[in-house]
Amino acid sequence: MAAALRSLLFWIVFNVYLISLISAQDENQFIYHGFSESKLHLDGMAEILSNGLLQLTNATQLKTGHAFYPFSFKFNVSSYKSLSFSTTFVFAIVPAPNNKLSGHGMALVISPSLDLSKGTPTAYLGLFNSSNDGLSTNHILAVELDTVQTVEFNDINENHVGIDINKLESNESATATYFSDKEMKNIPLELASGNPMQIWIDFDETEKLLNVTLAPIRIPKPNRPLLSTSIDLSQIFLDSMYVGFSASTGALVSGQYILGWSFNKSGQAQNLDISKLPSLPARGSTKRILKIIASLIAAVVVLIAIGGTVYIVQKKKYEELLEDWERQYGPHRFSYKNLYKATRGFNDKQLIGEGGFGKVYRGVIPSSNEQIAVKKVSHDSKQGMSEFVAEIVSMGRLRHRNLVQLRGYCRRRQQLLLVYDYMAHGKLLRTGKATTSTDVFAFGACMLEVACGRKPMPIEPGNLNLVDWVIDCWKRGNILDATDPRLEGLYAEEQMELVLKLGMFCSHPNPAGRPSMRQVMQYLDGDVILPHITPDSPLIAAFTASNEASNVPVTFSGLLESGSSHTMSTVESILIEGR
Repeated sequence: MAAALRSLLFWIVFNVYLISLISAQDENQFIYHGFSESKLHLDGMAEILSNGLLQLTNATQLKTGHAFYPFSFKFNVSSYKSLSFSTTFVFAIVPAPNNKLSGHGMALVISPSLDLSKGTPTAYLGLFNSSNDGLSTNHILAVELDTVQTVEFNDINENHVGIDINKLESNESATATYFSDKEMKNIPLELASGNPMQIWIDFDETEKLLNVTLAPIRIPKPNRPLLSTSIDLSQIFLDSMYVGFSASTGALVSGQYILGWSFNKSGQAQNLDISKLPSLPARGSTKRILKIIASLIAAVVVLIAIGGTVYIVQKKKYEELLEDWERQYGPHRFSYKNLYKATRGFNDKQLIGEGGFGKVYRGVIPSSNEQIAVKKVSHDSKQGMSEFVAEIVSMGRLRHRNLVQLRGYCRRRQQLLLVYDYMAHGKLLRTGKATTSTDVFAFGACMLEVACGRKPMPIEPGNLNLVDWVIDCWKRGNILDATDPRLEGLYAEEQMELVLKLGMFCSHPNPAGRPSMRQVMQYLDGDVILPHITPDSPLIAAFTASNEASNVPVTFSGLLESGSSHTMSTVESILIEGR
């Protein structure tokens, strides 16, 4: 029975010891991944945001902020006399929108009191003021993250880490960098970059050595610390000390945040799990967001304006006239846009000929892959456009083996575009093949064939072709023998002789020896007398100086060169009246 009681008593004592040991361990350390469930002691601007982020200062007010673990730690207990500690935290200093500079910084603080209300903002970081800065009675150890260079405190620059004892002038400081174990060199860091960073602060009581190590978030703790200095904390700490943070702003403001924090009084601080830390708030203010939105709206308006301008320019580029009276010619009308594309914008490389009546371009209709010839005609105001187009369309209905078929037209401003079937260059009426040598030649061929009533090439072997037939009749003394016998002589002989000779004149094998269409009209109208010529006379010598030759597709455009529409009607009145 006594043995059983002794065993029970031993079990109770052992469990009490374990409980007290566990309790002592919990009192000596903590870890926070975010601070939603923490009971931190806050004052000034400090607050815990809805996502658990600890905000010491914001980017709008000049003020201080403090956050302390609510319970003190025993550093000089008589049974242990241990001053060692280890802590790590993740922080971020975010400058105000549209400002690369920030102010003033933050510090990890170990203080005998939770009350730092006498600490002022700006360079004092909310730790001290002008009256108590430097007093040994402060009993404060701080590791500052300073983003403003203060000459008064002999700061080395505006981006440094410092170890402060009872005052703001650091015992030791260094520019913010971290040691890359891979590259074996120090890599610069910008404290006020707005990016999260992690810092480790460790004090070994045996060696009396304080080490401060810095690195970007997600980079493991470097092997080499940024700062390492000997300190006798027994001359600074009291038996009971609090650990926390202090931050302040000045003329320049910034948001200063703690994302996670781990502390251990009796060993190495636990590692923070980066994946469990809260996110920083989105950078920028409402004003900045509004500016961005305004910029986007402005950009959209500009794009719409540019698009509208391009549309109008393109529409203007292909603009053409279309009046009610033209609807009756529907199939004969081509769109300017299609002709523009077919000729590659009327590119000079597509130019196949040029005469007194306009330029001719080779083109390919994209939809059908058909080759066409497009002639650009500048129309003067001597003749009504409707009558002019009506005559063009009427002529397009004509069919003749020696005339390239007129397919249609397009009207744009004061310009008329005539569309023909495209034919490659080839040889005179003498071969019986359609030619593209000149408009004049085509008209001459047409006059001879209508006047003589014969095909260009003989149907029966041994017969003469049309040109040779006319020349033969001429050499035999009567050119009128070449006329169509079906006319039965019902014509004015002088006019028929004029048509035959002029047809031969226009059909000359040398383009330089042919008259211009203007001259042809003058001869037919009787304004100019056709020179007296014989079958053996050199035609070229008489007309080379005033002739206009054009190596273009055989078309009807020459008939309309001066705006007159009666050239064909003149020939018809001469040749058809007696039929």
